[in-house]
Amino acid sequence: MDINNPLYKNQGIHVVCTLFTVKEGEVKVLLVQRSNKPYPDKWMLPSGAVYNNEDCETAIKREMIEKTGVDGIYVEQFHTFSDPDRSPLMRMIAVGYIGIVNSENIKIKKRTEKTQNSEWFNLRDVPSELAYDHREILLEAIETIKHKIMRSTIVKSLLPKYFTLPELQKVYEAILDRQFDRRNFRKKFLQLRTN
Repeated sequence: MDINNPLYKNQGIHVVCTLFTVKEGEVKVLLVQRSNKPYPDKWMLPSGAVYNNEDCETAIKREMIEKTGVDGIYVEQFHTFSDPDRSPLMRMIAVGYIGIVNSENIKIKKRTEKTQNSEWFNLRDVPSELAYDHREILLEAIETIKHKIMRSTIVKSLLPKYFTLPELQKVYEAILDRQFDRRNFRKKFLQLRTN
């Protein structure tokens, strides 16, 4: 590796979090509204650059606190976005994270140093134009979460400690955008619990 090669210059790494919740039977995603350039006033997923002295896991936790005030949530890496033109400032590779949270357990900051607002959006109400390539990242995250909930019990983290099977079924139906027969759903969920 030749560190003086000009093709290595002006590159950075972003971390981007797609945080989902369910409120009143609706799947929602957390967006923040930028207050600085580029893309002032545009909505986007909580994100930011990785510092030279931190790994991606540390960076995403820091960015979530700085941009939303959200702390102590479980997120996991799901995809890397590397289009050379995804940022107008410089080459920025984005490491995507996905999270699921019970929104009753967290409080979001409305305004921070770099954001002027934050809001939970119903998936069908997300603005058509998001900053950077965040619409593409959101769509990829939605597909990932759909696959994940069919193979695991991760969706339980959206619910309070005690919940009913009909409440759980409602969450699955909201995320997958389809109806389940009550008996079949019960059988499917019990099967997931034993795997």
